[in-house]
Amino acid sequence: MATLLERLNARPTDIRVAVVGIGSIGRCLVHQAQLTPRMRPVAIADLHVDKAVQCARQLGLPFEIVDSPQGLDAAIERGVLAITGDGLLVAASGRVDVFFEATNALLPAAGHARTALRHGQHVVMMNFEADLMFGPVLVAEARTQGRVYTASDGDQPTVIKRLVDDIRLWGFELVVAGNIKGYHDAYVNPTTIAPEADKRGLDHKMCSSYTDGTKLCVEMAVVANALGLGTTKPGMHGHRMRHVLQIFDHLDIGALWRAHGPFVDYVVGAEPKGGVFVIGHTESELQRHTLAWYPPDLGPGPFYLFYRPYHLGAIEAMNCVVEAVLDGSARLQPRSMRTNVYAYAKKDLRAGDRVDGMGGYAAFGLIENLADQQRAPGLPICLADDLVLRRDVKQDERIQLDDVDWQPAAPAFELYRQAIALGC
Repeated sequence: MATLLERLNARPTDIRVAVVGIGSIGRCLVHQAQLTPRMRPVAIADLHVDKAVQCARQLGLPFEIVDSPQGLDAAIERGVLAITGDGLLVAASGRVDVFFEATNALLPAAGHARTALRHGQHVVMMNFEADLMFGPVLVAEARTQGRVYTASDGDQPTVIKRLVDDIRLWGFELVVAGNIKGYHDAYVNPTTIAPEADKRGLDHKMCSSYTDGTKLCVEMAVVANALGLGTTKPGMHGHRMRHVLQIFDHLDIGALWRAHGPFVDYVVGAEPKGGVFVIGHTESELQRHTLAWYPPDLGPGPFYLFYRPYHLGAIEAMNCVVEAVLDGSARLQPRSMRTNVYAYAKKDLRAGDRVDGMGGYAAFGLIENLADQQRAPGLPICLADDLVLRRDVKQDERIQLDDVDWQPAAPAFELYRQAIALGC
């Protein structure tokens, strides 16, 4: 049996890759497609065309700016990178094999993905907010079209999934899927985070969503929905510790598992920084005896912690491209809608104030189980942009859906309802 790389090298033609959203991640995706054997970046799009042009120049790729389907297809045929400001133009091309959605937009990302699937492209989703809110709709579309929809390799959710696949293959039951976060301040905002964001060349609001824990909760909700997990409390536990193995000192893993089933969680400030972990359970006496004399300390048993000390983002992303094209398989996709991330007030808010979405001034997001939303549905943080409050809300108080003026017929809310219906 040939390896994945050998099978890729044996292809008679290149896999044609398109990337929409040329930020720091999108630029790296283009470069990885440029580096990977039998793969070629053929089209990129960004609302700010100059960013896409700068990317092409930085990577030494000959390019042409296009604004029509004919122009885009002609550029691809000539072996020139097609650049446009219209993501839907790229998504509708029949000359693209795999479409990366790497924007930070919500509803447009779903539109890009659906269009790409309907035009014969596999879709790799780098936009975890869109995956969380609309994933079941996109999975259903992929099945209808005979294409693959998957979350992108290299980010925490897909790296966690690789660990889960490993321990299940070894005969362990999955107990916890976890993330290791370096820093957490729920009350940070785009102004207070600006100096740190500027050091890293990040958008201030996006960096705020990383720091206040909302992005973490979104990613862990994606994991939960893909693996059939839940959370034992709103926002998870998130204990601070020096090393991830100390989680056994902070949580009674067995009691939580027996009460709630397998769950997602995270730790703060722990080594290995940038890593992920899973906890598995075994009652096998031989496995427990064997693990006791291996050098790594994996835990007290019958619960054992396995971790990976890194995730490499776009550098690892082409794995799922190859799996989609060669095997028709998805690395990670939602199987259900078990969890979502809901808005909580960062400060005292008054009626008439506007909730300004992820990483804003008004709210942070906490993961919760959908089963807990029946009596008083919360406001999903991904849908909480530019909504006016109807009542005063205290700091740390959950913002209910009925606390804001929202339009049930708005396209994003309507598509979310479809996703819930498919994911239940």
